Amino acid sequence: MLAWLAGALPSMPAQADAVTGQPAPDLVLHGIDGHDYRLSALRGKVVIVTFWATWCAPCQEELPVLSSFAKAHAGDGLRVLAFALDGPDTLPQVRNTARTLVFPVGLLGSSWAGEYGRIWRIPVSFVLDRQGRLVYNSLSSNGSAWDRATLQQRILPLLQAGPAGHTAFR
Repeated sequence: MLAWLAGALPSMPAQADAVTGQPAPDLVLHGIDGHDYRLSALRGKVVIVTFWATWCAPCQEELPVLSSFAKAHAGDGLRVLAFALDGPDTLPQVRNTARTLVFPVGLLGSSWAGEYGRIWRIPVSFVLDRQGRLVYNSLSSNGSAWDRATLQQRILPLLQAGPAGHTAFR
């Protein structure tokens, strides 16, 4: 019986397959709004994938800053997908937070985020450039919560890059 149960469990990678500078693994956010958001469908956009929880104080400080920045730069091609590590029992709190944000929110369901590996601390973010390459991984870089200055430093150059990665002239 125990061997059968172990075989039924999904295998988890020992470490993430997401490598900075390489094409980002696909990931789907099952939004609490009922829509699915697939990373691969956002090619051509700069995408921030963030992981958070209602019980995480730094996350609660980061989310409004991220939402404001996302709203200001949506026309430049910025998209954000937010995965909550909360369980179904805290869905009302997740919904309350999501109402204040301009980007889709979904429940991750476990600490495993596919080929991105185990999310063992939060907040954590991954950034994809317009070509779908992973260009920033706060898990491996010991990054902290986003603030306005860090968003401007890391994200604005990506937004100014054209479809082929060349800096756009404005």
